Amino acid sequence: MDFSLTEEQQAIQENVRKIVDSFDDSYWLERDRTGEFPEDFYQAMAANGWLGVAMPEEYGGANLGVTEAAIMMMEVANSGGGMTAASALHINIFGPHPIVVFGTEEQKQRWLPPLIQGKQKTCFGITEPDAGLDTGSTTTRARLSSDHYIVHGKKVWTSTAQHAEKIMLLARTTPIEECKRSTDGLSLFYTDLNRDYVNVVEIEKMGRKAVDSNEVFIDGLPVPKEDLVGEEGKGFRYLLHSLNPERVLIAAEAIGIGRNALDRAVKYAQDRVVFGRPIGKNQSIQHPLAVNWMELEAAFYTCMNAASRYDKGLDCGAQANSAKYLAAEAAFKTCTQAVMTHGGMGYAKEFHVERLMREVMIPRIAPVSPQLILCYIAEQVLGLPKSY
Repeated sequence: MDFSLTEEQQAIQENVRKIVDSFDDSYWLERDRTGEFPEDFYQAMAANGWLGVAMPEEYGGANLGVTEAAIMMMEVANSGGGMTAASALHINIFGPHPIVVFGTEEQKQRWLPPLIQGKQKTCFGITEPDAGLDTGSTTTRARLSSDHYIVHGKKVWTSTAQHAEKIMLLARTTPIEECKRSTDGLSLFYTDLNRDYVNVVEIEKMGRKAVDSNEVFIDGLPVPKEDLVGEEGKGFRYLLHSLNPERVLIAAEAIGIGRNALDRAVKYAQDRVVFGRPIGKNQSIQHPLAVNWMELEAAFYTCMNAASRYDKGLDCGAQANSAKYLAAEAAFKTCTQAVMTHGGMGYAKEFHVERLMREVMIPRIAPVSPQLILCYIAEQVLGLPKSY
């Protein structure tokens, strides 16, 4: 069993590293201060073809697997950009997956090339304020009227909606009382985010200021029938095809931000001299960082295993969920320890670790809570009864 990266995968690391290294810490610190979207970084990644890393070649993508996408996103997050850099690209990597699998040829030709080329941005209109992870409780309604649907509803935590031209939108097309299961009767659309019918309100949040999160209020949005992805009423099933790849990518991003924080902590421990010796000579500094390295390394191999299984068409639900859980927890501990290693200076923005600590909360919380992952493993792997 060979755990080493292939030459192609190493080349991905090297080429992505060249791009992210050209956007230094001061660039990302300024974006954190102003909230300005990192458009030049986004376009640099698009120009080098990375937005289509896992998209089909015939539409301008690289036709690589989730493994290669995870390696790419790990390098992106392992930079001064952290989760800001990763989140600027994230939806392009996993979001269009239902289009690739269930879209018509006309839809793929119409929608995928502008995304891959960086000419259009999209957002993910799935989560609702009164539903959260209970997707079956979605209340956004799409009513068919002649040759188009009329959509009313609201979404929350819709990232990049301030800048997006398109939205991947989940809406109920059959009333829940007419469905056997709550997740039936939901349809998936990919359509224009028409500001004449949509009000986007930014949410002020803890970190990742440069990549906006929003509440989205939809009032009579017309959606052409040709913007329906797949069949009506099967939207939730289509979304399931994106869940495991997204968990793998979130895990990769968490590992990347954790490694970046660890590198900063190690450097500070080597450079900081107190009582005539570098603080890194003290076991109380060394040992927590050593544990951080081991936990990140374990999460990395779990992540790569999940990605490999997905690319081979094998069941990977347990592995993808485990990777997301282990990576997020390891990264959180590492970023916290990086701040503590810096002592008082860890609280200062100029050393950047406080920013990484704020941003590492994202993979802990999203797209699924650690508690629900534990429930999944308990039920699906261990065979224990459902607890909720």
